[in-house]
Amino acid sequence: MNEFFAQLVASLPSNLRILVEAPIFNVQLILDGLLIGAIFALAAYGMALVWGVMKIINIAQGEFVMLGGYVAVIFAQNGIHPLLAVPVSGAVLFLVGWLLYRAVIFRIVEEDLFVSILATFGISILLQQLMNQVFGGDVQIADAGLGTRFLFSGFVTVSDVKLVSFVLALALGGVLVAFLRNSRLGQSIRATAQNARAARVLGIDTGRVYAATYGLNAAICGSAGALVAMAYTIHPYIGLPYTVRSFMIVVVAGLGNLAGVIAAGIGLGAAENMAGFLLGAQYQLAFVFGLLVVVLLWRNWRLKRKRQYLK
Repeated sequence: MNEFFAQLVASLPSNLRILVEAPIFNVQLILDGLLIGAIFALAAYGMALVWGVMKIINIAQGEFVMLGGYVAVIFAQNGIHPLLAVPVSGAVLFLVGWLLYRAVIFRIVEEDLFVSILATFGISILLQQLMNQVFGGDVQIADAGLGTRFLFSGFVTVSDVKLVSFVLALALGGVLVAFLRNSRLGQSIRATAQNARAARVLGIDTGRVYAATYGLNAAICGSAGALVAMAYTIHPYIGLPYTVRSFMIVVVAGLGNLAGVIAAGIGLGAAENMAGFLLGAQYQLAFVFGLLVVVLLWRNWRLKRKRQYLK
């Protein structure tokens, strides 16, 4: 039996064989995935907010994340601890989002969903080129100067900055939920999401609500981007994968489901990290896009079954 198991393990691909022979590496990969997954969930909740309130799919989501990351990089380059950039990135991106709404988005709120996709895709390309011109095309990181923790006799390592980013991402999500539930603007956003026409009849300025919602989404992405810049890397052209991840998480979890968004985000982070190790880092993004196709097919199948049931 032992000889058969040894032959079976020997026949496995090299990366998979490592995980079988040294299970502790599974812990390392899953832990790293869980930590980045919280940041995915934070950006996805912003997309869910815009989608639910304004009926817009924001293709520029990932570019907002990158812009927030560059704020943290500027802080680090000027000798300011990048953790202080998390609220500043949120404030700066709120202003960017509000200006984009006043310049472009307000024209497409009542239009077809496809129009919003085209418009925000144009914004995405514009922001990519602006970031490339201003910050350059090199990969950058905001060094937080934090240490590393060693677990399981040193076989598993966790950087403190990733732990801090994980905690801050969850805390920001909690603050956002409390804001939407308890503040007057948050209640107006929720009322507009339920029925914009009824909200207008009740005296809610839906134009102001839409502007605040789009700005709030950009602020969430900006704060998430500052965490990404500290724990991982950024450059002008990796925003699209963050958009795809956000879209996928929202499709799986549904609109307005914070617990589902967190679970889907953390699950995606773990799955992506495992796939990157097994398939190779060069195929990690391919796995994300392939998973998106699978999720869309699954969602379409569920909707078809639901329609058949209603008949």
